[in-house]
Amino acid sequence: MADRSGRFAWYELLTTDVAAAGAFYRKAVGWGVKDESTPELPYMVLRSGGAPLGGLMDIPQEGRRLGATPRWMGYVAVDDLDATAAQIRRLGGAILVPPTDTNIGRIAVVADPQEATFGLIQEPAYGRRKPGRLDEPGRVGWHELLAADRTVIFDFYRELFGWQKADAQSEPAAWYQLFSAGGQTVGGMLTKLPSVAQPSWLHYFNVDDIGAATKHVNAGGGRILQGPIELPDGCWIARCVDPQGALFALQGARGQTSIEPSSASEIGWSAKWGGIASQGRIVLPKPKL
Repeated sequence: MADRSGRFAWYELLTTDVAAAGAFYRKAVGWGVKDESTPELPYMVLRSGGAPLGGLMDIPQEGRRLGATPRWMGYVAVDDLDATAAQIRRLGGAILVPPTDTNIGRIAVVADPQEATFGLIQEPAYGRRKPGRLDEPGRVGWHELLAADRTVIFDFYRELFGWQKADAQSEPAAWYQLFSAGGQTVGGMLTKLPSVAQPSWLHYFNVDDIGAATKHVNAGGGRILQGPIELPDGCWIARCVDPQGALFALQGARGQTSIEPSSASEIGWSAKWGGIASQGRIVLPKPKL
């Protein structure tokens, strides 16, 4: 666990149609889907290159009754779940599901002081012993926090997991804070617009061909909310929603499949995209034709 402590180690999609969601992500991202249900819990495991990285499960009936909607949740590995949960309370966060033994390990579902939810996991039953490269196809390659105030919330995660600020290389540094875990830059934090009701984490899935992946999203009943957009490093991203309503993002290279890049060389991040928005802007190179 020492190699994974403080890093995202597992991802879970809570959805209203496990079979349909599994078929969708198999096409859009290229994941394998294996039924590893138990008599107590129906559960599908997502695999990339044979390695497990996440799971699919139905939203519990109690959650549906309370208005829960489909969503992705990332679990951060910790060495002592009970101590970490107690620290979250001390730092002003909340415990939504207390430490519990499950099929994927001992877990808790928590919220930061600005109410963005995420999971904690101790001794995960699945996943890699050592972290891999962020650019591996099929991996979750980036983690983005849409915060109520990213300048305030960073200290919570620093104290909780030991995350460090990473230097940005361009203009977005004023509004987009990169962060590292275990010496590896794994994500960023930014302040959402007031019109966005709930702070949340957004996870980016690596694909080989962004054009092909976005076509699969549309063909499978999902929607592209923004993009594909080319970033200064040559990577392309797209923010999406799956057929059941869970938000996610894709990132990857421009492959052989044609895409329709944004017609503007400057993307305004203050504009809403499908209910999620952020502040600031990023100046992009002219789209490649």
